[in-house]
Amino acid sequence: MKYVFFINMGGAENLQDCDVFLKNMFSDEYILPIKNKLLRSFVGFMIRKSRLKAMQESYKHIGGKSPLNDITKKLCSKLDKDGFCFDFINLYVKPFVIDVLKKYEFKEDDEIVLFPLYPHHSQTTVTTSVVKVKEAIRLLNINSKLSVIDIFYEDELYNEMLIKQILEANESFYPNEKKVLLFSAHSLPMSIIKRGDLYEKHINEHVKLLSKRLETYFDSFLLGYQSKLGPVKWLEPNTGDLIEKLDKKAIICPISFCIDCSETVFELDIEYRKVAKNEYKVLSCPNYSDEFIKFIESKI
Repeated sequence: MKYVFFINMGGAENLQDCDVFLKNMFSDEYILPIKNKLLRSFVGFMIRKSRLKAMQESYKHIGGKSPLNDITKKLCSKLDKDGFCFDFINLYVKPFVIDVLKKYEFKEDDEIVLFPLYPHHSQTTVTTSVVKVKEAIRLLNINSKLSVIDIFYEDELYNEMLIKQILEANESFYPNEKKVLLFSAHSLPMSIIKRGDLYEKHINEHVKLLSKRLETYFDSFLLGYQSKLGPVKWLEPNTGDLIEKLDKKAIICPISFCIDCSETVFELDIEYRKVAKNEYKVLSCPNYSDEFIKFIESKI
């Protein structure tokens, strides 16, 4: 049997989960790289305290929960393939890695495939995901063969899927007008980038690749970063600032996300509309689309 585990940060199932999510996320040494555990715990507590109410308020606008878990469950159920088992692991809210792995009786001739749902590499996403699952596998004395699907922003099938979705949106949303294509990626603190994190490099390469193939369809291309936290310097420009300055209608592609979550359905599709002077359309993430399933099957 081949077990495929999708890995994501996770999405709160209710407003109480928001506190759990923030506590666990800011306890992660890859997210908050402070070596002293007590200091990291204190800084994490202060960030959590400052962010909790705003996070809960944003969730109230999308039904009190993130769509991420339900979408990922549907993705797993659609991937019905003989000899395979599909499940998912969240890092910061249920289902946690230990609980998921304990559901199965792994044999030595089984294979475990870790599939972090991040197209671009970052210590804060792919690295911490793989490290934590490998730690759990060792703790549970699982001896099955282990492999990892790393990054896939250069994958042809994946990009064909994105291009098809972008062009379909371009044809249905004010089809006779040339628009801006705005790529929005989750931001990261510059301190992490300066330590050699590859995320910004991979995002830039991906935007360049897609823009080159779409250059005849759009008036211009922009890249913005969203979801900044706190006063420290993060990757720029800010997506919200770009949306506010748009002088044309736009299509927004959430390039760093595979599954819709609060950052896409609330931040991009609700919150930023408050500052927009022109209409825009936010693309859905790949989620459980047939094209995304075809891509996943090609990787496993």
